[in-house]
Amino acid sequence: MVATLDKEINDKISFITFIITMFARAFKMDKQNAYAYLKKYGGLDYLFRHWWALHTEDPYWSVKALYAACYKNGGVR
Repeated sequence: MVATLDKEINDKISFITFIITMFARAFKMDKQNAYAYLKKYGGLDYLFRHWWALHTEDPYWSVKALYAACYKNGGVR
């Protein structure tokens, strides 16, 4: 059970760091600004809630979903 939990946590962390990097590249930001933007406009909350579904998508669609979540919460880019 512990090994499974550790693997799930590792998978979650790996995906979240990967998709933040992809978001930063897509919008020509550095990673710190992308993280701050996602945090400010609810993208991180969305990512933490839906990471399991997002990780099965093409990264393009995951980034697009993050952008849509941020846009809904006032983010403009």
